[in-house]
Amino acid sequence: MSYRNAASPDVLNEPGTLAVFGFGAGVPAHDDPRWMAIALECLDAPAPLEVWQVEGQVTHGSEGDLRWSAGDGWLFAAIELDERAHGGPRDTAELAYRQLREFVDRRPERHVQRIWNYLGAINQGEGDGERYKLFCDGRAAGMGHFFNEGFPAATAIGHHTDAHTLQIYLLACDRPGVRVENPRQVSAWRYPRQYGRTPPSFARAMSLPSQDVLAISGTAAVVGHSSAHEDDLDAQLDETLANLEALLASAGMPAGFDTRSPLKAYVRHAIDAPRVLDFLQTHLPGVPVLMLHGDVCRSELLVEIDGWRYA
Repeated sequence: MSYRNAASPDVLNEPGTLAVFGFGAGVPAHDDPRWMAIALECLDAPAPLEVWQVEGQVTHGSEGDLRWSAGDGWLFAAIELDERAHGGPRDTAELAYRQLREFVDRRPERHVQRIWNYLGAINQGEGDGERYKLFCDGRAAGMGHFFNEGFPAATAIGHHTDAHTLQIYLLACDRPGVRVENPRQVSAWRYPRQYGRTPPSFARAMSLPSQDVLAISGTAAVVGHSSAHEDDLDAQLDETLANLEALLASAGMPAGFDTRSPLKAYVRHAIDAPRVLDFLQTHLPGVPVLMLHGDVCRSELLVEIDGWRYA
């Protein structure tokens, strides 16, 4: 996985391209199933492309709302649905996950390593009626036996475009990975009832099958199961970095990130982007970071970071 400043048609035409992602409202449209326009604006222009590439030939296609590509034992699958056509955030999430599960079940690349979820107005609503909590209810209902072997790494972020659009995409493999948890945090699926009827369903990270890449879930200033440092951006960034380092240690990887460790920083308030960027450039010099305008699943959290660490 890499970030590239390039024209999307050129990248799609390169051998081994599994998926290409553009960010924000200004990206071009493509019919290619490997292309996905993500509903998050980049806070640091110009926005690069995110490119997934594998060794060998790639095939691709679509089935209704679902599109996919596969090659060298890897699978990209994505779905984008309009909540207005499917009964709201809960029922739309259930439908999306059911379709993804049924598709992956038929594939040799059935071991899901990593999932991304983007939905509008993620913090809207009160109590169990919050949109993120309804999404979690629907996700669990649609999963069925999808993750009997354990949950994959995942991210769920609120976008600021059409509030009715749900975007989900995943990376799967024909071999299982190894799930990684953070000793500083309660595992997400064990959160207490205060976080909703259905706890979030993800691992903190996933060590990919060859054990040479760590796929890091959305990571924020959560200690135990509680949010830390409400309304204090700098302290939340420090805590988030401590959680990232704890994940590296749990995965048996060296401390720190380098130029081959692409990260995404999801920033709730666009005005905070320069401070976040300055922090990351100071503490993670040389690390490629894609800055995106997105809401963390808890309204008190101001920033979240996910990404990759290569051994």
